[in-house]
Amino acid sequence: MPSTEAYLDFVLEHLSGLDKITHRKMMGEYLLYYRGKLFGGIYDDRLLLKPTDAAVAALADAHYETPYDGAKPMLVADVDGVERLVAMVQAMYEELPAPKKR
Repeated sequence: MPSTEAYLDFVLEHLSGLDKITHRKMMGEYLLYYRGKLFGGIYDDRLLLKPTDAAVAALADAHYETPYDGAKPMLVADVDGVERLVAMVQAMYEELPAPKKR
């Protein structure tokens, strides 16, 4: 089931405290970028994050799910804590790989 634009808007509203959040639609789902670095995505109306050390520490009680068959597991993020989510994405930034040049 593809993700809805309504859920994308909901997540983007929660991340509005961060500048330079962008997204890209990919096969009915959405990839999320912070300052050009991929940090997670919306898959089946779930916010999934890359399991960086900062994300794992912030989401110690979270569980892992795969975004699609054959993918690496990602952390399921709770979108209710806006300040916590924003702080976590900021902390993740330094641990994320630089974007690949095309």
